[in-house]
Amino acid sequence: MNTPKVSILLPVWNGRRHLERLLPRLEAQVVEGGVELLATDSSSTDGSAELLKEYGAIVETISQADFRHGRTRNELAGRAKGEFLVFLSQDALPEGPDFIHSLISAFEDERVAGAYGRILPPPEQDPLTARTVLQQPEASGVAESRDLDGSGPVWEMAPAARASYMHFNNVASAIRSSVFKQLPFPDVLFGEDFAWATRALSAGHRVRFVPSAVALHAHRYSASSAFERNRVDASFHRQIHDYRVRPNLFSVVRGLLWELREDWRFLGDRGQRWPWMVRSLALRSGQILGQYWGSMGWGADVDCRPITDLSEGAES
Repeated sequence: MNTPKVSILLPVWNGRRHLERLLPRLEAQVVEGGVELLATDSSSTDGSAELLKEYGAIVETISQADFRHGRTRNELAGRAKGEFLVFLSQDALPEGPDFIHSLISAFEDERVAGAYGRILPPPEQDPLTARTVLQQPEASGVAESRDLDGSGPVWEMAPAARASYMHFNNVASAIRSSVFKQLPFPDVLFGEDFAWATRALSAGHRVRFVPSAVALHAHRYSASSAFERNRVDASFHRQIHDYRVRPNLFSVVRGLLWELREDWRFLGDRGQRWPWMVRSLALRSGQILGQYWGSMGWGADVDCRPITDLSEGAES
């Protein structure tokens, strides 16, 4: 089909074990107007590219060193023919054959430029990972549309409010192709989805959260990987919003106690407190200390240079 309704875009690296579950679900999607599947493979060594081709994907291979979240997705979009671009992580697992239909239904509103789906933990995940996913805003079951009609310019918002309002998630999202041609992702290693939402909203478009489009997705962090992931995230918010997630040691102690209390409640409801509370102490310490390190500017900052001029580019 030369002009499919939807282009599914997959950045891939050594993801065969995930793709073995994902690709049959994508094949089962029912989408009026047709679907094409495009992938960019970062020189996988596990047969990911070969598996993708078996399912009819058009695959382009790049070196792992050339991967960047924004640039790689832009290149994928440049090859796409669809009216709507569906971006998925290789380890996301759509629920049901109507996932894509539900996601792109958001575009019945002509002002909607982008939509993202509900993210829930896979049933096999451990309870601490599950709680981490379930406390994120995209685990909500409440639909939401956001625009700036009554808010004024993005950069006049309070930092914490701006960080929340510009939320967008590329784990399972869709963007109108005509808008994306004008507003692509910035070439960054982190935060390309936030930056895109900021630009789209500032240009007068609308962003929608679609909880009926459910994808299962989670990362199981160790204490050290939780530290680094949260350090990078806090560093991003400090640079872009001047928002410090953990501004002082008091907030560190308060945050750690809150996380431990919530784990205790969550695990207790499931009769799983032991031995998971032992892991909780290590995991949440890494998480909260990572937020503090990033908020203080310790360690290497993420490359936010293409995003720091958003206030100028979005209003021009």
